[in-house]
Amino acid sequence: MTIAYIALGSNLNEPCRQLEDALQALAVLPQSRLLTQSSFYQSQPLGPQDQPDYVNAVAAIETTLSPLALLDELQRIENEQGRVRLRRWGERTLDLDILLYADAIIKEERLTVPHYDMTNREFVLIPLLEIAPDLQLPDGRPLHEVAAPFAKHQMRKIR
Repeated sequence: MTIAYIALGSNLNEPCRQLEDALQALAVLPQSRLLTQSSFYQSQPLGPQDQPDYVNAVAAIETTLSPLALLDELQRIENEQGRVRLRRWGERTLDLDILLYADAIIKEERLTVPHYDMTNREFVLIPLLEIAPDLQLPDGRPLHEVAAPFAKHQMRKIR
């Protein structure tokens, strides 16, 4: 079994409910088991500022799915929840991203792991740090050191 960390985000159609439904779907993924989840955090959009704030979280799962099979399952969940993506870095009903897949480094057309910009995203690092404070990234850096610049984060824990 491999531990994978999944980022969850939504800012449309009752974002907290979107994340709760996604977590329920993660809990019943084939060949997988939901291990833990972070709190829900409200954060400002990364992209255009003329959209609602986001609700973000991170979940840890244990899985025997390959990285691409896991990606397919995450995209299925997004689609089943009526995923809407109106513009790049814009509003969306649900976004599920593989942040880490054990210590694998993957660079394929459909998938880059670790997530290409996770170390610069407060809304990823703070929830990840909450559930995996001793995690070491595939490049050997401790997560708590990478997240240190965000120690005084501006995100509001909402659940």
